[in-house]
Amino acid sequence: QVQLVESGGGLVQTGDSMKLSCAASGGTFSSYVMGWFRQAPGKEREFVAAISRSGGNIRYADSVKGRFTISRDNAKNTVYLQMNSLKPEDTAVYYCAADPAITIATMRWSDEYDYWGQGTQVTVSS
Repeated sequence: QVQLVESGGGLVQTGDSMKLSCAASGGTFSSYVMGWFRQAPGKEREFVAAISRSGGNIRYADSVKGRFTISRDNAKNTVYLQMNSLKPEDTAVYYCAADPAITIATMRWSDEYDYWGQGTQVTVSS
């Protein structure tokens, strides 16, 4: 069973950049599809980005495409989310998620992920 710990959140201004990290332990990291999701106050959790086991397949939400980049380092058991040109609407708690059985077709679906981190707050001021 894998444990996930996010880091890198904080308060930034509109247009700034931020990089989130999610460190995994207790499992074979390279066997997990990794995803980033976010939840803003009063809203449902939404998909942000996902990356396949080898990193060869990546998916983004339309709202972050061209601004965010997901990557993984299987040697360091870590997945990253580089966020550029941040907007106030990006403000949310960002969660890292993992699952060994997800297919490329279901990478966007939060219900498919069995393992979740505790979340890290990202606040973008206007």
